[in-house]
Amino acid sequence: MPIYEYFCHDCERRVSIFWRTFAKAQEGKPACPRCEGSNLTRLISRVRLVRSDESRLDDLADPGSMPDFDENDPKSLGRWMRKMSAEVGEDLGPEFNEVVGRLEAGESPEDIESSMPELMGEEGGDFGSEPYDF
Repeated sequence: MPIYEYFCHDCERRVSIFWRTFAKAQEGKPACPRCEGSNLTRLISRVRLVRSDESRLDDLADPGSMPDFDENDPKSLGRWMRKMSAEVGEDLGPEFNEVVGRLEAGESPEDIESSMPELMGEEGGDFGSEPYDF
């Protein structure tokens, strides 16, 4: 059961048309579901892949996924953090967005850390300074 995308030249919109079979899609005459016009051009649809969380995180861990990444450049670090957030697909909150925005503007991580002590928790300290207790 294919769904094809078309551009309607009458109402100048992109529309999707559901066909019951591939044969009907080949033989049928598409009509715009918005304006019922028949002046349509079939478009190449975007392709989406369903990927597991593990697959997306593996791609993030691949050094080749961001060849221009420089850990000493705040802008590069901000771009990497924004990409990681998008891949995870979760809203990490306004503090995260503020930190990333400030990194992308070129502010150093040390300056951000000193101006936002609440990010370090009650005891303060550096990120990762506490040993893991497993």
